[in-house]
Amino acid sequence: MVKNVYITDTNCVTPLGFDTASNWNALIEGDSGIQLSEKVGMLESFYASIIDSEKLDDAFFKISEETHFTKLEKMLLLVLKPLIEKQKITERTAFIFSTTKGNISLLENEKTSVETAHLSALAKKISAFFGFSTEPIVVSNACVSGVLAIAVAKRMIQAGVYDDAFVVAGDEVSEFVLSGFNSFQAMSDSPCKPYDKDRNGVTLGEATAAVYITSNENDVQKGAVKIIGDGAINDANHISGPSRTGEGLFRSIESAFKESGLEPEKLSYISAHGTATLYNDEMEAIAFNRLGLQDVPVNSLKGFYGHTLGASGLLETVIAIESARKNQLVDSKGFTKIGVTSPINLINGNSEQEINYFLKTASGFGGCNTAVLFEKVH
Repeated sequence: MVKNVYITDTNCVTPLGFDTASNWNALIEGDSGIQLSEKVGMLESFYASIIDSEKLDDAFFKISEETHFTKLEKMLLLVLKPLIEKQKITERTAFIFSTTKGNISLLENEKTSVETAHLSALAKKISAFFGFSTEPIVVSNACVSGVLAIAVAKRMIQAGVYDDAFVVAGDEVSEFVLSGFNSFQAMSDSPCKPYDKDRNGVTLGEATAAVYITSNENDVQKGAVKIIGDGAINDANHISGPSRTGEGLFRSIESAFKESGLEPEKLSYISAHGTATLYNDEMEAIAFNRLGLQDVPVNSLKGFYGHTLGASGLLETVIAIESARKNQLVDSKGFTKIGVTSPINLINGNSEQEINYFLKTASGFGGCNTAVLFEKVH
């Protein structure tokens, strides 16, 4: 018999707040973390969602007085600590870390060794801080990393390798990432507008998010969510552009539904990737239509947080879980007029709705796509 696997606890650290509750309140009020930022590298100014370093330091000082941690490390430790304090870490507890670029900003210092910026080094540093005995698992698959890590945790628990898992995701806005997206001419000259007719690119952001995943039914209470299906398909289309037919995303969602046994008409809500690039948003709309999901309420949170790279999928899952708990749909900020050729039911303004089943999707460079289905525990 296949084990049921649940997410029972969540947290996030973003420019809108350092816990889930403050982030939720900010979203409901329509606040955005996106602001005009000063010169970085060759960019004179740009819009981004960046965490205030002084506020971060003040919050981090309450959990540790050590000064050798990078900004991203402080964000990761801060987001994990409240979850870990509630649970017991055993030799059967997995630590899964997801990111796109990790501590790559360390390489801006010529005296820094390349090894210190390895993702494995960052994962080991965070896991050692909390005393994990298992070897850290790193999931780094472009911008699907955060949501893919949920699927990895689920499968490992169901296979009997672990009993439970802490999944954490994080990325920061660095000169490397900014210059990379700028070289693609993919950065918007204003706060991003997912699915909007006038969208013209991504806005970058930084955040960390964490969830606790378990198969122990005794830990499951009202407000938890069961992970009922997942799929991850690469469309092998282009290094930086998705399949124009949405093939990879289509098959990923199809796979998740097949595993779950859920009838598509029971789906309450889709938390989409929605980067506000011309190709991503169009591809997603096509994939949703191919699956008959065009009438399901859908939103993108990029207008609030920007694109937080490998953290985005986990961060947006945390918010989607909160939406389900409160039966409330959040506005797709930045949207005014539909800008995709296939019809979708984009959420325009906050609204109340019973949410029992929801879907989280993500797509990224290299053709990667991931979809995970969730069921709310009553």
